[in-house]
Amino acid sequence: MNKTWNNRAWFMVLPVLLLVAFNAVIPLMTVVNYSVQETFGNNLFFFEGVKWFQEVLRSDRFHASLMRQLLFTFLILAIEIPLGVAIALAMPRSGFWVPVCLVLMALPLLIPWNVVGAMWNIFALPDIGLLGYGLNALGFDYNFTRGPLAAWFTVVLMDVWHWTSLVVLLAYAGLRSIPDAYYQAARIDGASPWAVFWYIQLPKMKRVLTIAVLLRFMDSFMIYTEPFVLTGGGPGNTTTFLSIDLVKAALGEFNLGIAAAMSIIYFLMTLLVCWVFYTAMMRGEDQ
Repeated sequence: MNKTWNNRAWFMVLPVLLLVAFNAVIPLMTVVNYSVQETFGNNLFFFEGVKWFQEVLRSDRFHASLMRQLLFTFLILAIEIPLGVAIALAMPRSGFWVPVCLVLMALPLLIPWNVVGAMWNIFALPDIGLLGYGLNALGFDYNFTRGPLAAWFTVVLMDVWHWTSLVVLLAYAGLRSIPDAYYQAARIDGASPWAVFWYIQLPKMKRVLTIAVLLRFMDSFMIYTEPFVLTGGGPGNTTTFLSIDLVKAALGEFNLGIAAAMSIIYFLMTLLVCWVFYTAMMRGEDQ
């Protein structure tokens, strides 16, 4: 029997496509336009080709910001993924405490990014902040406004506090999707808790953990507001990640060509990693 295809449903999607085009495609084309031109004001533009891309890729400043960004991403993924899985495993599976734990886990995700940065700025002040005063009282020389290691410790700790809940919720959803028959079979076989985790829980959480790693990677590469409010990229350039360096180049120095080329490179790097994760996820589903 021949199927009759009705393409009128595309008209329902048209408003979304127009909105995406307005919010994403048009600004992207503007950035591409700036990345190949130079302007001296008065709406005068001069074509420069790939000059800005070459300058960015050869820049020690860009390399340093990229290394700081990659180090930050590696640190938060190495901390948040195992920590989120551990917390999800410790959460109750039934009873009164399930909604309580879920609400508590969701609370940090509801706080706006600029408020998170302001909260931790006060919390980590060495004289009056609970974290800063406590660490100094214990004998640590802690001042995130002057010490590079203290600044990194504070930024990473802030991100872990803010975003580990996302990993917890995703891992918990993966755990709840495991049928009880698997656990019953493990108990009959006398499997240890480690064997249950390694052979049952972890494989069943693989997809949600892949999504968690993908989301946290994208968020970590886009991070701007929290470290900017907390440290301003300092002390010096210690916590100047790619996003902060990009804003400095665009708004602080008004190097529109450099900033536009950096934005395109930034976008392509993120897109490439997301494509790798998506390919891995789809390959896992096929298997």
